[in-house]
Amino acid sequence: MTPLVVVDAANVVGSVPDGWWRDRPGAARRLRDRLAAAVAQGRVAGVDTPLELVLVVEGAARGVEPVAGVRVLAASGSGDDAIVSLVAAEGRGRDVVVVTADRELRARVAAEGAATVGPRGL
Repeated sequence: MTPLVVVDAANVVGSVPDGWWRDRPGAARRLRDRLAAAVAQGRVAGVDTPLELVLVVEGAARGVEPVAGVRVLAASGSGDDAIVSLVAAEGRGRDVVVVTADRELRARVAAEGAATVGPRGL
């Protein structure tokens, strides 16, 4: 089964102090585009393609559209809750990697069987 890579957009974008807070949707779009390029090159977060990549956005970044290679999931509430629900619903029987530095989220997705890597793992 195709591996699933889930990216915590808010956490990854927030890990680099480059002024992202002035344009949250723009920062999420830039991340999405970098991820699409990585998928096209054949490897994301230590996972070789083919893979399914889901970028989970929340808050002001909810309007970010998907592109080839990157599905975008707009969390209606907590991004962390959406990530855990996604891993629980779609992760059974496949390798799952969640990209986040959030310790609590890492523990929650590990309980669902997912591996984790930090933002630098991208």
